[in-house]
This record gives sequence, structure tokens and C-alpha cells, in this order.
Amino acid sequence: MTINPNDISPELREKLMNLQNLQNNLEFIVNQRIQLESQLRETELAIEELEKTDPDEIVYKSIGGIMVKSSKDKLLSEKKNAKTTSEMRVKTLKQKEERTRNQLQQLSQTLQSELQQQSA
Repeated sequence: MTINPNDISPELREKLMNLQNLQNNLEFIVNQRIQLESQLRETELAIEELEKTDPDEIVYKSIGGIMVKSSKDKLLSEKKNAKTTSEMRVKTLKQKEERTRNQLQQLSQTLQSELQQQSA
């Protein structure tokens, strides 16, 4: 099935652009989720290591380009809060990703149907 681009209606053209935008949005959301999941794993590893550490042991945290002495409890609390925040953001991104995938699938099916009707 070959369709001349000049024969496509303005409404169909707009739907095709919307499809392209949805694909771009989905790619962006997936990349954000992957990056955030990676940060979450790093945070979980940091929490595990901090929990293994003796209470009296000196710990440091990185702020910008420098290392700053911190208490284990304070740093552990910060990391646990960061973990909770990251988990919520990952959950939100997964929901957004699912909604976008569904919209993409629906629009794709609609476009296929309309293109077949137009070429008939």
C-alpha cells in the first residue's frame, strides 16, 4: 500500500504528527525512568553499606566536588528519604509510560484504519 503524502488530509497529517510526538514523549519518559532506577539502585547500595558500618565510624558524603564529614545516622536518614522519593518518582514515571504507550497504541490503530480507508 503506497500513499502519496500530498493525498493525506490535514486531519490525518495532524494525527501523524501527534503520533510522532507521543513516540518522542515515550522515549523521553523511558530514558528518565531508566536513569532514575539506576540512581535508586545506587542509593539502595549506599544504604546497605551504611547499615553495615559501625555507629562510631566516620562517614563522608559528596557535595558538589568535595567530601564532607557527616554522621552515619544523618547520612542514612538522607539516603532513606532519597530512596523513598526516587521510588515514588519511578512509580509515577511507570504510570506515565503506561498511559503514553496506550495512547500511542490507540492512535496507531486509528491511523492504520484511516490510512487503509483513504487508500481504498
